[in-house]
Amino acid sequence: MSDWLMETMSSLRVFINLKNHFRFGRNSRLPPLKPTPLGYKIRPIFSPLKPTIRNLRASAAAAEMVKAIRVHELGGPEVLKWEDVEIGEPKEGEIRVKNKAIGVNFIDVYYRKGVYKAELPFTPGREAVGVVTAVGPGLTDRKVGDIVAYAGNPMGSYAEEQILPASVAVPVPPAVDYKIAASVLLKGMTAYVLLHQCFKVEAGHTVLVHAAAGGVGSLLCQWAKALGATIIGTVSSEEKASQAADDGCHHVIIYTKEDFVAKVNEITSGKGVNVVYDSVGRDTFQGSLACLMSRGYMVSFGQSSGGPDPVPLSDLAPKSLFLTRPSLMHYTATRDELLQAAGEVFANIASGVLRVRINHTYPLSDAARVHADLEARKTSGSIVLIPDS
Repeated sequence: MSDWLMETMSSLRVFINLKNHFRFGRNSRLPPLKPTPLGYKIRPIFSPLKPTIRNLRASAAAAEMVKAIRVHELGGPEVLKWEDVEIGEPKEGEIRVKNKAIGVNFIDVYYRKGVYKAELPFTPGREAVGVVTAVGPGLTDRKVGDIVAYAGNPMGSYAEEQILPASVAVPVPPAVDYKIAASVLLKGMTAYVLLHQCFKVEAGHTVLVHAAAGGVGSLLCQWAKALGATIIGTVSSEEKASQAADDGCHHVIIYTKEDFVAKVNEITSGKGVNVVYDSVGRDTFQGSLACLMSRGYMVSFGQSSGGPDPVPLSDLAPKSLFLTRPSLMHYTATRDELLQAAGEVFANIASGVLRVRINHTYPLSDAARVHADLEARKTSGSIVLIPDS
């Protein structure tokens, strides 16, 4: 008998002895091993590790590679890298979505720079619309082929495909174009919360909107006008002033040419405004407080120019001012709150109250240029990334 056959028979006896010793299943006692004639074909011998190896191979086969933007270090737009990432199948309560359009928001810049914290490496982005390509176990209200949108958590929309909790996805009405939905959901729900929950704008109110030609600012102006308010908007250029006027601003201030505090005082005959919606931060914060009337509301929801300096409570006392720093996620924490906010946005788009301008469309792989343009204030309205594939 050859050495190879002797080693094979010996290995098989060891495996059977181990199997009998640990009593695997009902047939733990196997018959004695009989020598196999040399002329017979020897069956393949599988070690106890083989099933594990097969499982690993199956897992590798289930995982696929897709393209995504990744951030490995904090910094400027150049840290946005176009890379291959692995994506698997959805687990219980999850869906897999192939993104058709991805919304760009200034919060993406905050995470890239480290203003808001995220564990490295990460894929940025908090807004997208796509088609469901797989549904995890136990889900009955989602199916392959559904067009869904999401905005907020989890971060990671700068990708060709992603896995999402089904609870964060909302159906996109057939009447709403997928690019429009991707460009507006996060900003639209933000505008809804600002106008209806942080401070309830009503007919007769006067509101001041900074960055009135921006993504959220444009929606705030249109929506506030429909509610019957008088809108004062600040912008940085003549071109943006024209857009703000088209969006419903009754008074447009080009803050690079004139003092917005003095101009607001003039427009309101010294009374001030009921509420300021400030997404700029450091450059406008103190001036915004000065523009408020007694018991006015300062709603600070962004800081594109940097975080404001600390505000002593005593600064609010002379006019009994209210100050809030809202986060959308706190106002859409439940499924009902999310569906309410998204439904209001889509309904107002369908009715014509909200007109969405997608002024800029870029390939997803060009996200670094998008961020550079956004920070340089070269953009207006909404920005959409389209997956390269």
